[in-house]
Amino acid sequence: MSAPSGNPVPSAPPSYEETVGINMNYPHPYPVPGQKPDGKGMNPPPYMGQPLPANNPVTVQTVYVQQPVVFYDRPIQMCCPSCNQMIVTRLSYDTGALTWLSCGGLCLLGCIAGCCLIPFCIDALKDVDHTCPKCNALVGSYKRL
Repeated sequence: MSAPSGNPVPSAPPSYEETVGINMNYPHPYPVPGQKPDGKGMNPPPYMGQPLPANNPVTVQTVYVQQPVVFYDRPIQMCCPSCNQMIVTRLSYDTGALTWLSCGGLCLLGCIAGCCLIPFCIDALKDVDHTCPKCNALVGSYKRL
């Protein structure tokens, strides 16, 4: 078979040594196929009684890792871990450490006649609980202190 220009078409591509121009007569540091190695540094042959490792199919499992949700004093949109629905959390306020410390601080300042109870009316001083509006599960809390 010949090419249209009259040159014969090669039957196989050139070898790596021919392409790169490696001297074939120079001794190679690694065994060359077709040559017998001298046995130094070679791995021993496998034992005759040893079975070859089986080619087991590899099972791939995709795992989606949800980033940890950080709760503050504002509603957040998230996937409810209880009902697996996309929700915007419902907030409820609960008396916490900051509320009690504020009350005690006002008592020390002389607000004994009931003014020390004002922190119990201010949501900005209370802890926040985030609940799911669909299944009413508690999904997280924000503690002021």
